Amino acid sequence: MSTCVLGVDSSTQSCKALLVDADTGEVLERRRAAHPPGTEVDPAAWSQALHQVTADLLPRASAVAVAGQQHGMILLDEAGRVIRPALLWNDVRSAPQARRLTEHLGGPQEAARRIGSVPVASYTATKVRWVRENEPENARRIAAVALPHDWLTRELSNGDQLWTDHGEASGTAWYDPAARRWLPEIASWAAGHDIALPRLAAPHQAVGTTSSGAVLAPGTGDNAAAALGLGMVPGDVCVSLGTSAVVSVVSETPAQDGTGAVSGFADATGRYLPLATTLNGAPVLDRVARLLGTDHDGLAELALAAPSGADGAVFIPYFAGERTPDLPEARAQLLQMGAGFGRKTLARAAVEGLACSVLEALEKVLDQTGARAQRVLLVGGGAGSGALRTILAGILGRDLEVPDPEEFVALGAARQAAWVLSGATQPPRWSAARTRIVRADPTPGVYERYLEARNRIYPEGSPHT
Repeated sequence: MSTCVLGVDSSTQSCKALLVDADTGEVLERRRAAHPPGTEVDPAAWSQALHQVTADLLPRASAVAVAGQQHGMILLDEAGRVIRPALLWNDVRSAPQARRLTEHLGGPQEAARRIGSVPVASYTATKVRWVRENEPENARRIAAVALPHDWLTRELSNGDQLWTDHGEASGTAWYDPAARRWLPEIASWAAGHDIALPRLAAPHQAVGTTSSGAVLAPGTGDNAAAALGLGMVPGDVCVSLGTSAVVSVVSETPAQDGTGAVSGFADATGRYLPLATTLNGAPVLDRVARLLGTDHDGLAELALAAPSGADGAVFIPYFAGERTPDLPEARAQLLQMGAGFGRKTLARAAVEGLACSVLEALEKVLDQTGARAQRVLLVGGGAGSGALRTILAGILGRDLEVPDPEEFVALGAARQAAWVLSGATQPPRWSAARTRIVRADPTPGVYERYLEARNRIYPEGSPHT
């Protein structure tokens, strides 16, 4: 009988669990439960979903790990009770506190040197500071702060100790990725007094056991878990195209980007996972398809029927403003339409614009790390677009590997659980996901025209509206 491990992905929208063969990585069973909507959620709802998806699987698992949505904030009092609803990563009310934290750290470049990133509202420290400034009675009660993954790992444990891993810690803004240690003085600045932080676990360190006797692995954040699930190694690049686009690379060296474009996170293996995030991902294709009165297949057919470069038309896909580059007040633009402009060229320009945005993020990550991309993996909902796959490969000028769809975050958590169970110094080697290779047909000049047009309207770093 095979040894099984359990991997959990507690994301913003839902909790997913995979029961996996520890030796081969074969997924044996799956479970899923929804999370409530919103950017402020009672952690009890996450706990309920966790227990729902693991109830019949955990007794069959020899080890378990939880991967969770990064950042976030769960405040605990002296008795370990939750003080107020958790604030999620996508709650932006703490943007002013992010600016104050950057100033407190000595400016953007010094902040990046100390914590690996320039603070933004997503990060835990900014949210705690917001509570201190707006809910002082709650702030005075803070004894400890947990991230969603830390909280859920403790929910599965027989003990009451909070644990986290270095990947999750690097998204709090009170951790130094280069030195791989907490910076408790920043946590004290945020809360107004000293607070307890979770214990830091090594990547393959057991942190307890469950009531069923399963070994409890430390878990990690969702991006680091996805990298584990995909089997990424140094030099591998992942483009995850969902609501936003996230471009990450496994690196041996930390990133310290004072422009704020690249977040210098740690990964779940002892390495680093610098990443850049755009605000505009697959929904760009949804919007343009609706505008053209078609669906995704129809949009792809139109785009691929138009010539490379869309007869000179350029589409800037900033429907939601943009984070990479930092243009929060920018809006989508359609430029340089010629006499032959029509439905096909609009479709092509939209897909090319999204692909160019991804390439800009990729270049920033590679520039920060000095890495050379070995493989480029494309995952997420946007990977289902044939036009995007083809056009992105051409604009990147390199082949793409598109794995078959899978819950890679939960799979990565399961791989970590198997690693801890094995006692080995390296993660287990599982069969790689089946992939299709999209061959690059380079399209020179498209990216250069995109940057020239974008910079004419929205010079990088300008607050244009």
